Amino acid sequence: ALQLFREMVDNSVERCTITYNAAVRACEQGEHWARALLLFCTMGGSRVERDTITYNTAVSACRKGGKLVEALQLMREMAKTHVE
Repeated sequence: ALQLFREMVDNSVERCTITYNAAVRACEQGEHWARALLLFCTMGGSRVERDTITYNTAVSACRKGGKLVEALQLMREMAKTHVE
């Protein structure tokens, strides 16, 4: 998933919520919390909408990485932005 995502970036292919979610999930499963969080943050700059899957996956990545403060911040942001 990450390789395909990189190829999309390299070839200026537009990414969407689904492609970002797949990349964030790959990072979460590989226990790369920092990369997952970076992709999550990049979504905002790319104007790609974050959904429940995005938030939950990023929270899980942070939790697996022992970054509980970051996980709680994401959960607060999710509630604040009314993501369902």
